[in-house]
Amino acid sequence: MKTDVAKLLQKKRGQVLEYWMTKQLADSALREDLMSNEELREQSNELLDSLLRSISDQNMVDADTTELDGVKEILSGISISRAKQGFSPRETGLYVFSLKDALNQVLQEEVKGDMNALYAASQKVNKLIDGLGIVTFETFIKGREDVILRQTDEITEISTPVIRVWDGILALPIIGTLDSSRTQVVMENLLEEIVASGSTIAILDISGVPAVDSLVAQHLIKTVAATRLMGAECIISGIRPEIAQTVVHLGIDLSNIVTKATLAHALKFAFETMRLSVNKIAKEKTAE
Repeated sequence: MKTDVAKLLQKKRGQVLEYWMTKQLADSALREDLMSNEELREQSNELLDSLLRSISDQNMVDADTTELDGVKEILSGISISRAKQGFSPRETGLYVFSLKDALNQVLQEEVKGDMNALYAASQKVNKLIDGLGIVTFETFIKGREDVILRQTDEITEISTPVIRVWDGILALPIIGTLDSSRTQVVMENLLEEIVASGSTIAILDISGVPAVDSLVAQHLIKTVAATRLMGAECIISGIRPEIAQTVVHLGIDLSNIVTKATLAHALKFAFETMRLSVNKIAKEKTAE
């Protein structure tokens, strides 16, 4: 006898939810630090309600049907939020596939004595959840990529701060590899701060750059040129001996750029250029 799987599961909704929650809570990898059991039940309840309302005996074998768009929208939101919360792909995948186990468990209890009907019903459930599993992983990856891009932007912003070290003097310490995209950020930040502060000298400190090759040197030259177009002089500091040897070996011409070994030397040169003098003041002895 043919079994209407959708109607059977809708009828046993409460049982499906309890089996599903039991399987999730029994998982040794359950992340209670990221989501409470109450939040997990609420999330599971919402997804199951939408799923059981949307399925029919005809559309269960086609997860791409528009009738399941609402389910996929909820599932996509769950996947993206889990990616942002710090769940792993395995944990997110198990959330969906444990639902498959719960649905099949109900089918095994309700469709007894007819192995052919049970097999056909299980096949429908498997195809449905496997299709939703693909949606889960696709959206999870997108959510994780969004997190990585945002973190990359934040790290880039943090690692390229423009500092006002003196009135009219800016310093930009560069830490890490300098590539084309990062050079653009460095240049934009520096030029914006030159305009905002009216500074006439900018110091690029590359002591935190692990290596300088011809590409990095070209990026530095472009930054210096852009700074000069804004009416400010640019000094490159942090030229370590190994970097100096590399620059000479590559035949890169930095003769028209002021370079200094350390940020302190660059700052001293900037003071001299602006005719500033910093002197130590002897501490006066207090009368006993």
